[in-house]
Amino acid sequence: MEDQSQKVMTISQAANLSGVSVRTLQYYDQIGLLKPAAVSESGYRIYTQANLQKLQQILFFRELKFPLKDIIKILNQPDFDYQKALMEQRKLLILQKERLERLIQLTEQGWNEEGELNMNFSAFDKSTIEQYQKEAKERFGKTDAWKESQEKSKGRSKEEWNLVLGEMQELLKRISALVGTDPAGEEAQQLVEEWRQHITKNYYTCTPEILQGLGQMYCADERFLANIDRYQVGTAQFFAKAIEVYCKNR
Repeated sequence: MEDQSQKVMTISQAANLSGVSVRTLQYYDQIGLLKPAAVSESGYRIYTQANLQKLQQILFFRELKFPLKDIIKILNQPDFDYQKALMEQRKLLILQKERLERLIQLTEQGWNEEGELNMNFSAFDKSTIEQYQKEAKERFGKTDAWKESQEKSKGRSKEEWNLVLGEMQELLKRISALVGTDPAGEEAQQLVEEWRQHITKNYYTCTPEILQGLGQMYCADERFLANIDRYQVGTAQFFAKAIEVYCKNR
């Protein structure tokens, strides 16, 4: 019997199976949301069943109106739980289904016996869905790293926060000065190590897996991109590449 877990497919096959366009899959690769398992010598992206499982999660989150930047953060968490995510998604989908059923019922009862339009707006209410979605996002975000960050920042004075911020800004300035050089170079790699130590010291234990996710987010999230690139245009992309090299060597 064929082992489905080892089955691989091209980007076109993955697109046909999932209903997602090739261009979208290429974009997901570009922003670090869904990297293929490998790239052939001819430059073709290769996808595995694990890639498709992740793609299914992405599509569930997209169906539930999660922004791509939030999906990247959620899926790149080292302790992301697929089973837990499916349960949360199921609850949200059921809430959406119930709302649609109320809307359908309203169209069937659009006119009362006097021939007047039924002015019932309760079926349009999305507050329950929005509240649950907000709570779900918070639950997904409360990882061990988040808890550690909360603990480390507890009781930190304004002066201490300014010192942490100053250290971060100084590191970013030094990184921006290297734009145009080799991101795999010794100086760039040393700065990535200092950045990792800065995060571990002041926020949470920054493992290579977490650092890799952060590097992808620096380019994918417009807020991070704008903040980092204010030192020099191209800094975020250079930094992300340097982080990618760093993590591959760990």
